[in-house]
Amino acid sequence: MTLMSTKEKRKGRNVAAGLALVMALVLGGCAPSPRWNCEMPYPPATEPQVGDILHLATGSYVSEAQMLTNATQVPLVYVGETHDNPASHRLELAVLAAMASRHPGQVALGMEMFTPSQQEALDQWVAGELTEKEFLRQSRWFSDGWGSDFAYYRDILLFCRDQNIAIIGLNIDKELGNKASLMPLAELAPEVREELPEMDMRDPYQRAMVEAMIKDHAAGGKMVQRFQRRQTIWDETMARSVADYLANQPGMHMVVIAGGWHVDYGFGIPRRVFRRLPLAYTIIGSATLKVPKEKEHQLMHVTMPPFPMPRADYLVYQEYEVLPETGVRLGVMLADQGEGPGVLVVGVMPGSVAALAGLNQGERIIRFDGVDLLDTFDLIYAVKNKSAGDSGQLVILGEDGERSVEVTFVEQEKGHGR
Repeated sequence: MTLMSTKEKRKGRNVAAGLALVMALVLGGCAPSPRWNCEMPYPPATEPQVGDILHLATGSYVSEAQMLTNATQVPLVYVGETHDNPASHRLELAVLAAMASRHPGQVALGMEMFTPSQQEALDQWVAGELTEKEFLRQSRWFSDGWGSDFAYYRDILLFCRDQNIAIIGLNIDKELGNKASLMPLAELAPEVREELPEMDMRDPYQRAMVEAMIKDHAAGGKMVQRFQRRQTIWDETMARSVADYLANQPGMHMVVIAGGWHVDYGFGIPRRVFRRLPLAYTIIGSATLKVPKEKEHQLMHVTMPPFPMPRADYLVYQEYEVLPETGVRLGVMLADQGEGPGVLVVGVMPGSVAALAGLNQGERIIRFDGVDLLDTFDLIYAVKNKSAGDSGQLVILGEDGERSVEVTFVEQEKGHGR
């Protein structure tokens, strides 16, 4: 870093010049030498392959066992994931299992995917008081919860239940997060602001990351400011949740799983936790080396600036895997509204299983495989447990009364409703 002259320091008091200086430091990375690589100060001797694990500070490859032995010595381990990559979730489970083995009865799992409003359902799940269907309903997984395929996280949640590991919902409730990100914090209604954590909106590295991400979407200006607010609100809320839990549970350890954007380089959740509760931590990140064609459209082409810190302590090289899916849909659009039992069919997709079975808009599906349908969740869950070739028995209520319909599920493209 080059020292500033007295004249330059005086100029630095100007806001615009100061901002330019900060961003120059961020984007300039670890100059002075262009041959130095901030993320990999010691590049590995060989090109990484899928399954390799690199200790970034030294450029040394290690085994998974070596990584887990070293990483779990500290009270806090962050694992950055790609949400829809099964390889990420296997890594998270391996880290959690190693932490639980090393510190039996003293480990909790912090998850970006849940919020405090879902904590009661999480506690009941860990206590074995809920079936999977009951948990998904009470946690509102498909309605206003995380909403992705539960299969990504099933093994992790089952492990927590089997091992009695507390699961802590870290994230901000959706409604509050939406309100808080709409405008600058100073302009928020007092009751909204009071619910938010203490926030540092000035992190230059996060700003640089946000600008790089927004650039991929050809947006800028107010969009950058709003996205940075949103990212900061997420990170600070999750950091507060982690710090509060560990501060109130002396001797406990925690594995935190969150998207890579919240963990990589340490300026998202890790730095903000440390500001509140200075505990030693390890960051485990992942890098994708192999991408199947069906995943290519999901990639974000983001070029990050050369941050002056490693991306993680350990970097695990992965393949972007495809989760096996049943690929079946009934092919109806549903609503809980209206009088009468079951769920209301508000639309039937042409050529779908429902259309071939003769279902019509305005009818109600009141039973599926002998189980009464209380709401749309019941039908969604039932269909998600079917595979291509399976059949299902529906009871339909129409203008002419009830009738039974048997449907046979086939593989269908996404977009055919439920």
